[in-house]
Amino acid sequence: MNSKNSINICVLGGGFSGLYTALYLSHHTQVQLGQWKITLVERNDNFLFTPLLYELITGELQRWEIAPTYQKILAGTSINFCQHIVQKIDLDNRQVKLDNDHHLSYDYLVLGLGTQNQWADIPGLKNHALTFRNLQDLEQLQAKIHYLETLDRKHLRVAIIGGGPNGVELSCKLADRLEKRAEVLLIDRGNQILKGFSKGVRNASYRALGSRRVQLYLNTNVEEIEENLISLKHGEQNINVPVDLVIWVAGTQSRKLIEGLNCQHSHSGKLLTNSCLQLIDYTEVFALGDLAEINNKKKSIPATAQAAYQQASCAAKNIVSIIEGKPLKTFKYLHLGDMLTLGRRTAIISSYGINISGQLGGIMRRLAYIFRLPTMRHRMQVLRNFVQKIGLKIRRFFRNILLGLLGKKTSRKYLK
Repeated sequence: MNSKNSINICVLGGGFSGLYTALYLSHHTQVQLGQWKITLVERNDNFLFTPLLYELITGELQRWEIAPTYQKILAGTSINFCQHIVQKIDLDNRQVKLDNDHHLSYDYLVLGLGTQNQWADIPGLKNHALTFRNLQDLEQLQAKIHYLETLDRKHLRVAIIGGGPNGVELSCKLADRLEKRAEVLLIDRGNQILKGFSKGVRNASYRALGSRRVQLYLNTNVEEIEENLISLKHGEQNINVPVDLVIWVAGTQSRKLIEGLNCQHSHSGKLLTNSCLQLIDYTEVFALGDLAEINNKKKSIPATAQAAYQQASCAAKNIVSIIEGKPLKTFKYLHLGDMLTLGRRTAIISSYGINISGQLGGIMRRLAYIFRLPTMRHRMQVLRNFVQKIGLKIRRFFRNILLGLLGKKTSRKYLK
């Protein structure tokens, strides 16, 4: 049970919304004095900076850069890390049951457990398709790609289902990884990719996919998936396409744990909150990220790291305000723009009507994400590694220019 002399704040989920809320709160004086206790519950060993997961496919980044351990992130803070699975949340009695049968009592609760894959009713989908949301998915995909690369075959075919940002980014990265040896198919039942994105982002993405010879199948339904075959329906036409790998990135849904909570939900199963991110019937509980929906909000908030990052800051400030008896702040999402990686070392950045693409876009995107990493220490380590790589590439660039202009013998004197 809670100590009479302390306030217990329990944060469920170590993703963007949960971890960053805990980190924001950890800087408060009352937390550092031990009067407020923060417990972060997360089942995994490593945090995952998901927007940069694609760079592991092409080897542009190393795992330690985007997936530091929670032990490393939380070192030097007073946050109690509890590595367990949440089995039940009792909102009425303010308790959380864990998989070891222990119960955590809380005064304030932050729900940041995220969503899970939404599987369509397609025969063979679960048995024959991989997904791409976490490190385990990456490991399975890397193992499959490595196996395909060892085959004595000149032509491979990869099918990616889902024309949202995940599908587009994954298509470009895999096309660059496999190069001319593989054909990448991007399949979506809609009439365009990246629904809801700006025209500039869509145009840049179409160009990137086209330059990599990614085959677009729009207005196309997946009828069935077999071990080495995918059946499609385009209009009245049925198409059977031999494939070596199928990846499903076409949607998410709420977890059963969240759907079963005794509180108000949206039609899609998300938790309804007020404008301050609190559950409507339980104001001591904050719901963040893609598991929540603000009640009566006319414009939906995207399920992105950018939105979760902003919600974490708002939730932390509001928890402090409740405890200190101050007015709460309404969450106002500020859309700073969109960033997508479109292949090895290239990206599109779209912000306030300005679009920057290509290698410059890739550098700017990488820097923007580096400065969003959880701790200053980790940011500096990743930034130092990035700057060293950029410096080496610049040196090689000018070296090649000198070799071309002065010839090998003469230029060697200037490069020593």
